[in-house]
Amino acid sequence: MSKQENIMNALGLDRHPWVVSADQAGDGHIISMNPATGEPIAGVKKWTVDEYEQAVSRAQAAFKTWRMMPAPQRGEIVRQIGLALREKKEPLGELVSLEMGKIKAEGLGEIQEAIDIADFAVGLSRQLYGLTMHSERAQHRMYEQWHPMGVIGIITAFNFPAAVWAWNAMIAAVCGDTMIWKPSSETPLVAVAMHEVCNAVMKQHGCDGVFELVIGPGRTIGESFLNDRRLPLVSFTGSCNAGRRVASRVAERFGNTILELGGNNAIIADKGCDLDILLPGVVFGAVGTTGQRCTSTRRLFLHSSIYEDVVGRLKTAYAGIAERIGDPLDDSVLMGPMVTEGGIEDMMNALTQIKQQGGKVIFGGNRIDRPGYFVEPTLVEATHDMAIVQEETFAPVLYIFKWDDLDEVLELHNSVDQGLSSAIFTLNMRSAETFLSHKGSDCGIANVNIGTSGAEIGGAFGGEKDTGGGRESGSDAWKGYMRRQTCTINWGTDLPLAQGIQFG
Repeated sequence: MSKQENIMNALGLDRHPWVVSADQAGDGHIISMNPATGEPIAGVKKWTVDEYEQAVSRAQAAFKTWRMMPAPQRGEIVRQIGLALREKKEPLGELVSLEMGKIKAEGLGEIQEAIDIADFAVGLSRQLYGLTMHSERAQHRMYEQWHPMGVIGIITAFNFPAAVWAWNAMIAAVCGDTMIWKPSSETPLVAVAMHEVCNAVMKQHGCDGVFELVIGPGRTIGESFLNDRRLPLVSFTGSCNAGRRVASRVAERFGNTILELGGNNAIIADKGCDLDILLPGVVFGAVGTTGQRCTSTRRLFLHSSIYEDVVGRLKTAYAGIAERIGDPLDDSVLMGPMVTEGGIEDMMNALTQIKQQGGKVIFGGNRIDRPGYFVEPTLVEATHDMAIVQEETFAPVLYIFKWDDLDEVLELHNSVDQGLSSAIFTLNMRSAETFLSHKGSDCGIANVNIGTSGAEIGGAFGGEKDTGGGRESGSDAWKGYMRRQTCTINWGTDLPLAQGIQFG
C-alpha cells in the first residue's frame, strides 16, 4: 500500500461511514486535498444545518449527565483519551502531515501536544479551585465556586488541525462542559480521526455526546455557531478579520468568546547575542510549518553591529532549507507545502506589494515548479513604515530591519495591530528585563533567547490587541470554560445587611 493508504487504513478512515474515495465524492462532501501533490485524498461528509441541530441536541443531553460526574472522574476519562492518542500518535501525526503539509516531525509534535494537554487536564480536574473571602458581616461565610458552562462551540483553523481542538476540548471536558467542533474545511480528515479516537474511549464509559463534530462551510455551519444561544461560549481560531465578525455576532447574544487570531510576531536580536541560538530560533520561527503558524516569525530586528553577519548566515541557512523542500512525510524534508493554492496567491500578492513599496527580496520569493503548493522561503530587507509590514502574510516571508536604540526598536515592535508572540535574543540583563517590563513587549507571549514559535502547553496561550485577547491551554485558562458563582452563607441568627444598611 502507499503511504496515504497505510495512514488511512491505520486510522480506519478507509472504512469510515463519513469518508468516501475522491471519485465517489459529490456535492454532499468536502474534498480533502494533499497539498504536497495537489491531488484529492478523499471526500468527507458535509453536515447540514439540520444535522448540526441534532448534534447540539445530543451535546445538550450529554451535558446534563457529564456535569454531574465528579471532576476527578472526568479527569480519569480524559487520561484514557491521552493513552488512546499515544497508541495512534504515529498515524495521526502522519495524517496531519499528509492533509495539512507540515513536516513529519511537526505532525508528530502536534499529536504530542494533544497528549500533553490531556495529561495537564487530568491534574487540573482536581484543581478547579475557588477562593474564600472574609465577610464584613458576623457569622457569614463567603466563597466562590466554578460551574461548567454548557455546550462549548470550537472553531479551529487548518494550521493546527488537532492540537488547538485538544487545547479547548480536554480542558472543557474536565470542567464539565460538552462541546461541538467545527474544523477547517482544509483538514476534515484529521478532525474525523481525532473524533473517532476520543469517542471510542467515551463510548466505553457510556458518555456519548460529550464530543460532537460537525463539518461544513462557515457560511452555514459557522453561522449556526455564532447565532446559537445554546452555545454560551465560542472558541475561535482564525484571522483577525474573521475574528471581528465572530466577536460581534456572539456578543450580540451576550455569549462569550475565546479568540486566537493573527500574529505579526517579531524577534529583536541585540548586539552580542548568542548567534548559535539566534539563527535556529529565527529559521524555525520563520520557516516552520512553511510560515503558517500564528506564532511564525514575520519581523526580525537586527542590531546594526550584527546586521551584515546575521543576514549572511540567514542566506546560507535558507539555501540549505531550499534544498530540503518536498514531501512532508519524507524524514529528510525540512519544509513542506503551503496548504492551498490560495495561500501561494496571497504570498505572491504580498511580494508584489513589497517591491512596489520599496522592499528588496534578498532570498527566495518564487513558487517552486513542481506538483503541489510549494514556495521558496523568502527574506526581505524592508523599512518598518511599509504598509505590507503591518499585515500578517501567512507564508514563509521574513522582513529584516536594522536598529541601534532599544527604546526605539520596542516602539516599532509594538506598533503593529497584532500582539501574539515576541522574543528578544540578548545576553544583556537590562535589555532582557526591559523587554519583559511594562515598557517592553505588548504581546501575550514574550520570550528571552527563545524564538516566537513553539509554546509549551503549561502556559496560557494567546495575545493582545487584534490577536483577540483569548487564552487557551495552561495556567488558569480553564476559567474561560466555566462560570463563576459567588456564594454567601449566613450561619447566624440575625440578618445583617452589607455596608451597615439598616432597613425597617
